[in-house]
Amino acid sequence: MTTKKAPWITYRPELKVLDCTIRDGGLVNDSQFTDDEVKAVYETCVEAGLDYMEIGYMNSTEAFPKDQYGPWRHSAEEDLRRVVGDHTAKKTGLKLCAMLDAGGKSDWEKQPLPRKDSVLDMLRIACYASQIAEATEMLHHAHELGYETCLNIMAISTVKEMEIDQVLEIAKDTPAEVVVVVDSNGNLYREQVDFLVKKYMKALEGTGKEVGMHAHNNLQLAFANTIEAIILGCNRVDSTMMGLGRGAGNCPTELLLGFLKNPKFKLRPVLKTIQETILPMKQKIDWGPSIPYQITGQLNAHPRYAIACRDGDTPDDYVAFYDQMMSEE
Repeated sequence: MTTKKAPWITYRPELKVLDCTIRDGGLVNDSQFTDDEVKAVYETCVEAGLDYMEIGYMNSTEAFPKDQYGPWRHSAEEDLRRVVGDHTAKKTGLKLCAMLDAGGKSDWEKQPLPRKDSVLDMLRIACYASQIAEATEMLHHAHELGYETCLNIMAISTVKEMEIDQVLEIAKDTPAEVVVVVDSNGNLYREQVDFLVKKYMKALEGTGKEVGMHAHNNLQLAFANTIEAIILGCNRVDSTMMGLGRGAGNCPTELLLGFLKNPKFKLRPVLKTIQETILPMKQKIDWGPSIPYQITGQLNAHPRYAIACRDGDTPDDYVAFYDQMMSEE
């Protein structure tokens, strides 16, 4: 006989799931999703009971020209409303967010409207450790506009421990309500996830901030590492439908919802959208685990090298790619 106290029951009502299919998936196709595709993912997030949907980047049109990138790279209010209408979290149960990159990619002082004038509920600020000063300004600005805020410290597997400590000390005093462990290179194993999540939680203890997890699947550990983060107390986790995301992709939403036992989460709508909307994309664009991504993950290298390989004339010449990567080590 099982009880709710059994160790395999993973129900935790404070745990929030953020689906970033359109935002992270936009790195695969230059954010060139159709309105119908974005609307399908949006409606699925609502029906499936997800907590947040990251609908795109809020990057500048100067850095990412409109003739090359789709509207979900810029998340202009008129484009958002064209798909989600007069969305409100109160009406749907779903909060919408967009990501702003530090480092000159986002015109963050001008782009976001005040929260009261937008369908967005949260702005997520993404930065490398070296960009934490600008990210701090961005977080304060977003907070002053009325948004929930989140800090994603990217490529954490490449950052020295002393630098991580320094960044977390700064993050502690920002308005960010969530600070996310981001495995951009898909390099982390369970032991490193343990180390990082515990470090983040200790650094942020007493601040009321939550720790999040954003995993990439180069070593096919995105789901396992997300589970490990949850076990350690992570209450904010990212996922994408069918793992759609840059390079090897992300923790699949369908696997995550199957693991979590919160009855508010519904798996069937996600499977339907994968079948009808995401799966057809697989015929046109390349993402998901493959040996080139495995190699960059093992070497803690940026996946851009594997992406170039997969886009080239010999995407399955694994030995040549391995030799190339080893010669650059």
